[in-house]
Amino acid sequence: MKPVPIPGSRTKDLAPAVDPGAGPALPEPPSTRLAKRIFPLVWPPLAIYAVTAALHLALLSAMAGPGDPGLRERLLSWDGKLYVDIAANGYPDGYSYAADGSLTGNNLAFFPLYPLLIRIVHTLTGLDHELAGIVTAHLALIAALVVAQCLFTRLYGRRTALVAVVLLAGAQPMAVSFLMSYSESLFLALAAGTLLAAHRRAWLTAGTLALLTGLTRPAAAAVVAALAVAVALELLRERRWRARPLAALALACAGTPLYLWWVGARVGDMDAWFTIQEAGWGTHWDNGAAFLHFLGASLGRGEGWVPVSTAVLLLGLVCATVIAWRRDAWPPLLVHGTGILVLTLCQSNYSHSKLRLLVPGLLFLVPAARALARARTGTAVLALAAATAFGCWYGAHMLTIWRYAI
Repeated sequence: MKPVPIPGSRTKDLAPAVDPGAGPALPEPPSTRLAKRIFPLVWPPLAIYAVTAALHLALLSAMAGPGDPGLRERLLSWDGKLYVDIAANGYPDGYSYAADGSLTGNNLAFFPLYPLLIRIVHTLTGLDHELAGIVTAHLALIAALVVAQCLFTRLYGRRTALVAVVLLAGAQPMAVSFLMSYSESLFLALAAGTLLAAHRRAWLTAGTLALLTGLTRPAAAAVVAALAVAVALELLRERRWRARPLAALALACAGTPLYLWWVGARVGDMDAWFTIQEAGWGTHWDNGAAFLHFLGASLGRGEGWVPVSTAVLLLGLVCATVIAWRRDAWPPLLVHGTGILVLTLCQSNYSHSKLRLLVPGLLFLVPAARALARARTGTAVLALAAATAFGCWYGAHMLTIWRYAI
């Protein structure tokens, strides 16, 4: 007989009788539990990648004129083919010279990790080296977006992280370079992974990722500096020396010097990498003199849409970086983003390619992401859609009409 509940009482209904013949509920297998934990972290970046990549590639295809290179050739433009050549044929043995005997640049200027991954993808899949280069970049971008969302979620919350990843993949000028056979997507994945591991105090993981970043691009100096700040904060918090953070920092410092040493030993000149950079691309440290000259020439005379827009967007990124220096900002992220900015603007390479070099910066996305995260959902969606449309169009426009954009 069922008990009669008393009105107003907190008496709960009795649980239904359990069938004595039924066995105990089977626990979920570990793979199911793992999938339930990973899926919420992975599906938003995957969706963002799918939408932004489709828009980038559709606009890039639509804006190509008759007789222009096809989409595959666009994604392999300039340095993309050089990375593929390294993956297929290895590095040269020494300096290269032009027909008149003058020193010129060669593939030793490019760091080895991305070409190595291209070769691995080629070996595992059987794809030709060119297509393997594009696939490697896309896989690295997916990993970068997942890691960046995890990092921004820990720092600012899930809503801000979602907005930041949309800005990262779609709205940035020249974000299209993430989809090309370039090392930007790999550099972003490793740098964001280093910051995330440091924030989680997984020090040896952070050090290993920083070392790999140093084998990807020379701008890894900014990642090493960020990890050094994270280690210093940890030692100050603990008020004692700890082996793991110090070992992480030692690992981080090894990557780029190892490659520079290897190039020097191969050529027989310890300054060989810097010599090759200067001869091939005119790259050297000039404290921002070339950038300031570019700003003066572009904004002073206003000759052409491309230089003026590039100058305005670069100034906007500088302002966003300054705004990001808030009291509640995480110091390693500040150092990383500011370091990328300084390393990019204070070297005398092509000014029009600086937007591409800055896309892994992360920091200058923070002010816009936090502002849009506080806005109404409809306002945020409309702003993100407009920004993504502009970013995808701008990258396609630059790749189809301006040969020095990347």
